[in-house]
Amino acid sequence: MDLKITGRWAVICAASEGLGFACAAALVAEGVNVVINARRTEQLEMAALQLQEINSAVSIRWISGDITQPETQKAVLTASPMVDILITNAGGPPTGHFSEWSHDIYLMDFKMHRGGKGANPREHR
Repeated sequence: MDLKITGRWAVICAASEGLGFACAAALVAEGVNVVINARRTEQLEMAALQLQEINSAVSIRWISGDITQPETQKAVLTASPMVDILITNAGGPPTGHFSEWSHDIYLMDFKMHRGGKGANPREHR
């Protein structure tokens, strides 16, 4: 299937394994350049090598660090010339229905995934 996204740039967090890696692999197979992030450097480097094997024509960049930290957010966003696709895939609030969260938990999730500093890539340009 041609999604017509070849040449685009994606930032994928928590991409060294699991769902994050699967998302990165699918995008790379479609010809998308990626910046991947995870906390564990060794696993992230191995993931980058595996992604390059999927499609050697795309650019694979990796930044290790905790994406909830402003310095890592800036490094990740700086590594990508543009962000066409953003997959946050980084931790979050406790399991359960959101209506059962305290106000503080809700705000933490909102800031991390939807509206916190670093959520807008233009803040770092």
